[in-house]
Amino acid sequence: MQTAKHLVALAIVLVPAFASAHHGSGISYDTGNLWTTWATMTSFNYKNPHPTMTFTRTTKDGKVEAWLSELLTAPALLARAGWSKGRSDEALKPGTRVKLYLGTARVGGLSGIVMRLENEKGEELLVGTGGATREAPIAVDMDGVPMGLQPSEEVKRAAPRQSPGAQ
Repeated sequence: MQTAKHLVALAIVLVPAFASAHHGSGISYDTGNLWTTWATMTSFNYKNPHPTMTFTRTTKDGKVEAWLSELLTAPALLARAGWSKGRSDEALKPGTRVKLYLGTARVGGLSGIVMRLENEKGEELLVGTGGATREAPIAVDMDGVPMGLQPSEEVKRAAPRQSPGAQ
């Protein structure tokens, strides 16, 4: 009986700590102002709590930007929708050209959260929410625009002091 009480007390202490450890995507990223760009994959990591990826995009003046991002969808949801690690790695191997719908980190810079990926045929990749293709979110086309859509100064001031992904 004493052991059960200790386990309950331990759970009461630890559960809130674990629950607060995961960030909300809207806190770290400007998900209210999405934008699109064509990009070339350089890496993809299928890991918890969110897969991460790096990509390059070329600006109108020919400069290449290297970006770091994470996906909104967790691997468990991807797997349930048929996107295993192997299938995801194959679809997003280095050199693959994709259209991204993303929100920039609220602190600005070359970091963001990918809300949707499409292949060159316009087909959604890594479908994970609901397991069915969804309509593309409303987003501003910023293909070729240096730095993409950066957050306003007001959004930057309200940004958390910790950079996205640094848990």
